[in-house]
Amino acid sequence: MAEDIISSTGESSQSVQLVVDEKDLKSLFANAYRIYTTAEEVVVDLGFNMPDPNPAGGQARLLFKVTDRVIMSYASTKRLAGSLGQLIKRYEQQFGEIPVRPGVK
Repeated sequence: MAEDIISSTGESSQSVQLVVDEKDLKSLFANAYRIYTTAEEVVVDLGFNMPDPNPAGGQARLLFKVTDRVIMSYASTKRLAGSLGQLIKRYEQQFGEIPVRPGVK
């Protein structure tokens, strides 16, 4: 769907319609992230871990390939964290606990 319409009622009991435009939506895969902050923003780099294709000195290394960056306010970050927490809780209630590090108990 390119456009979704979401209706919500705020605390003031006024209905607001939110139109979601997904025409320019891009998907990405990420299995790794890095977070850093400023006084006003939270910066999240997304990407994936992979074996370093050009290891220095023959030593095996892991490469974090950063592909995307999300910059959010602290308020937006807090709302996202709450939403993700609820999502994980529902998933684990249905399917069982998700291991943070697969293969490690």
